[in-house]
This record gives sequence, C-alpha cells and structure tokens, in this order.
Amino acid sequence: MTDGPSHRLAGGNMGTVVRHGDRVMRESGEWTPAVHRLLRQLNDAGIGGVPAPLGVTDDGREVLRFIEGEVPASPTPAWVWGDAALESAAQTLRRVHDATVGLSVEGPWRSPTREPADVICHNDFAPYNLVFRAGVVVGVIDWDMASPGPRLWDLAYLAYRILPLTTDDWGDGFAPAERRQRAQRLMRAYGDEWPLSELTLMVRRRLLALAAFSDQAARRLGKPELSDHAVLYRHDAQNLLDW
Repeated sequence: MTDGPSHRLAGGNMGTVVRHGDRVMRESGEWTPAVHRLLRQLNDAGIGGVPAPLGVTDDGREVLRFIEGEVPASPTPAWVWGDAALESAAQTLRRVHDATVGLSVEGPWRSPTREPADVICHNDFAPYNLVFRAGVVVGVIDWDMASPGPRLWDLAYLAYRILPLTTDDWGDGFAPAERRQRAQRLMRAYGDEWPLSELTLMVRRRLLALAAFSDQAARRLGKPELSDHAVLYRHDAQNLLDW
C-alpha cells in the first residue's frame, strides 16, 4: 500500500468512503462477494479503469484499488457536457456490458435483478461515478449497486444524467432539440439505437424505481435528504421531454 494519511472521499450517500494511499475502503455487505467476483472478471477481461478488489478488512470494510483521475462533483464542470465525455461514457458502458455477457449472475446483489437480465448493470452509471482524464472516461467506480438487468436500464440512467434530462442540472443550456441530438449521439456511441420513446419510457421507469429506493434508504439510514432526491426523481419522471 502507498503510504499517506487516510481521508474521506466526496460522495458516499450510502456509506462512508475513505482513501488511504492507493486503496479505497468502504462499507461491505452480503452483496460484496458477488460484486468482487464481477470486478475480478472485468479486470481479467481487460476492461480498463475498473477497481481491482483487494479483500475485506477485519472490521468489515471492502478494499479496492484507487483509480487516478477526476470524478466530477457538484456543481458539474462544463466539460462534462462535451461530446468527448458523452461518447466515451457510452462506449465505456458498452464495453462493460459486453464483458458481462455470460458471467455468473449468482447473488445476493444489493439491487434487485431486472428482466430481461441481458447483462450485469452498474445501476448508477453517471458522471459522478466515472473517472475522467482530459474530459474522457477512463474508469468506473462505485459498483456496490450492481445487479443483472437489461442494457437499456443502465443507458437510460446515463441519458438522464448526461444529456441531461434532470431539472436539477440542465447542463450547458441545451434546448430540447439539442437533447434529442445528444440522445441519438449517446445511443450511436453505445452501438445500439432504440426509439426515443422507448428510451424515455425506460428513464421514467428508472426514476420511479430510484425514488422508491431513495425513500426506503432515507428511513433506513436516517438521512432525510434522500427523500428530497426522491421528490426530484418523481418530478423529473413526470416532466420528461416529449420526443
């Protein structure tokens, strides 16, 4: 391990994340063995920028290899809305998805399995969980919510966050027509194109599921701010663009 003081990393709504040198430590749970198996398989498949699992500490925290780069925090920096960020995010998601086809889906997972379970989804694939260098995605972190599901489940949430479709962060002032163009560019970079109406429907499903999860987490963790997130998700689900 690289020497250096421990310090808490930003984010971590679901638990404390601490970095010590070249390692990151965070809460583990019954889902950790399945997630670590997934991370090892992705690393073995040559998927770059995926944290390598290094075990679990005596006090029950998982240990992961730190990935160098920039993870955008709020307020979102302008370069996140650039074509390079959008396209490299979609391309990275496609590589990750393709590498999970045929892998073991044995759980337990922290998130529910959703059908059709074509791939193993990250379930929180958004700029705040992506590592960038010079505006290009080079890594993906925070895998603890992963579970089997459909490709579009992950891509829809990425679309929500990077087009963007949330009223909490309207990006670089994109007009609806520009967001339609960005949606098409996102799907082309991923390598599959769905009708925009199908993408919108999946975004809505994704947001309503996330709102329910946020309300449950707020009660379980005693974090009322997560219920505020749920309010935003439901509002955005009702106000998505009519393509």
